[in-house]
Amino acid sequence: MAKPDNRSDNAEKIQNAIDNTRENIQKTNDYLDEHADEISGKELHNLQHKNTKRERAIEGFEAEYQDEKNQ
Repeated sequence: MAKPDNRSDNAEKIQNAIDNTRENIQKTNDYLDEHADEISGKELHNLQHKNTKRERAIEGFEAEYQDEKNQ
């Protein structure tokens, strides 16, 4: 038997994902500020690329969050 679709806390879960992703971006930026001169160019590129992907994910989360809030 399938579980009933309980979406009552989806907006809260999405907001938590947004907050966690923003925190990860900030931690990466702090790390880069402190250690940019100590890491390889490849690692620097990878961390910057990861933050770019995180920023795109936040855009998607925010759209999904608005959909959930409107339901």
